[in-house]
Amino acid sequence: MKIVIVEDEAMIARRIKMFCENILQNKLDSIHHFSTLEDAEDYLDTHKVDLLLLDLNLNNRDGFDLLKGKLAASYHTIVISANTERALEAFEYGVLDFIAKPFKQDRLAKALERLGAKRQLGFGASKYFTIKKHGRIELFCTEDIRYIRATGHYSEIVLIDGSAQLHDKSLEKLLLTLPGRFERVHKSYALTLDQVKTLHKYPGSRYELELSNGVLIPLGRTHYAKIKAKLGSN
Repeated sequence: MKIVIVEDEAMIARRIKMFCENILQNKLDSIHHFSTLEDAEDYLDTHKVDLLLLDLNLNNRDGFDLLKGKLAASYHTIVISANTERALEAFEYGVLDFIAKPFKQDRLAKALERLGAKRQLGFGASKYFTIKKHGRIELFCTEDIRYIRATGHYSEIVLIDGSAQLHDKSLEKLLLTLPGRFERVHKSYALTLDQVKTLHKYPGSRYELELSNGVLIPLGRTHYAKIKAKLGSN
């Protein structure tokens, strides 16, 4: 795992680094520390990372300035901050976890476990996602998503208005932060069930979900029983 720590207090940064090394051991590929948002942003723009550990108060700069500009990135973010009143805001912007200072090693361990854990219903709370287009960051609301399709290591997010946006996060990573109402219905598709008009069943155990706009989405066999029960289909 490749980690970046953004923390302006050197002693806390060393503590976070030590905790990460103790928890991850040989799973840790690299860990870099930056004390300013500018240095962190320069590094993140040119290097591939898996996890950002972000403080919110950095030399009187707001860590959210970095977070909001990087929501379209493929890595996850865990906020480590004493500003607990901002936890809800952080989750709305799709962070994986919020760790309140001061904290112990086992609290960070629990947060890191989520990176490898299967998504649980209601786990995510993100209200927004961003797409980086032509050097600009565009903000979208998760309520405007019709469905999400996996495309390699990326995700294609199809909105209710019919437009499609390419996100740098994989479908698996997106689902870790999206609200729990998003359901995996196929290895390559996820959506909210309020978008579904009809469940179609065909010979040979083949299934499709017809959405309210008429689009047909494949329903995987392993997901059929669960989705049928939630839809109340006959």
